[in-house]
Amino acid sequence: MRRSAAQVRMRHAAALVGMMLCAFIAATSHPAQAGVFDDDEARKRITATNVRIDQLQKDLDERVATLERQLKSGALVDLANNVEGLKSDVAKIRGQIEVLTYELEQAQKRQRDLYVDLDARMRKLEGAPGPGTDVAPADANSAAVVPGVAGTLPPSPATEQRTYDAALDQFKRGDFQGAITGFTAFVKTYPKSALAPSAQYWIGNAHFARKDYKAAIASQRQLLLAYPDSTKVPDALLNIASAQSELGDNAAARRTLEELIGKFPQSDAAAKAKQRLGQR
Repeated sequence: MRRSAAQVRMRHAAALVGMMLCAFIAATSHPAQAGVFDDDEARKRITATNVRIDQLQKDLDERVATLERQLKSGALVDLANNVEGLKSDVAKIRGQIEVLTYELEQAQKRQRDLYVDLDARMRKLEGAPGPGTDVAPADANSAAVVPGVAGTLPPSPATEQRTYDAALDQFKRGDFQGAITGFTAFVKTYPKSALAPSAQYWIGNAHFARKDYKAAIASQRQLLLAYPDSTKVPDALLNIASAQSELGDNAAARRTLEELIGKFPQSDAAAKAKQRLGQR
């Protein structure tokens, strides 16, 4: 009997465990399904992310390979050389523009001077002696003497102008060292000439074109010192600022541009200085 009772109790216990197990399975069946669904979504997202990472890695590898090919082919070196060449060309073009501007100004000045000289000659000829009057000949290097007129005519400035023009032609041809030599000789020979400040300016500009920026600054400062009232002073200051910028001294270049604007606000050089400083 005892064994039968024990067996009954075991059967009851087994049945109770079975019922509890069924209840647990029933209670957890829905969350389990949700968990499976969440895992699937996570796996899909992980897969998509891995695909994207692989694509980014592929793009990065391609870019690195492209840069390596460019480095091996020297493309970047060529680009740097091209940039330097362009900077040199810009300097030459800037100098040529200034040459053309100067030549226009000089052409207008020569036209005015020619008219004044012609008028003066006509007035002197009106007082010249008639035919048959002996007049002492004058050689080409001496001042012409006009009887009946006090004083003498000044010698022709043609030689002075030719010397200046020869140096300017060298600059236009790109012979900057020759231009420096020619203009330096001009300034020494004709220090009081009206063309001397311009000659000194072109010395500095030629140094700039040769990328000797320190010499360019020194030459333009010589212009400021020797010819402070010249109309070339604003252009000299602008050239100094350009040279300082090329030397990497941007603070000094900015101070020079501000000085230019402050002292010569109405000049063309000041307008260029404002553009460089981003002013209106």
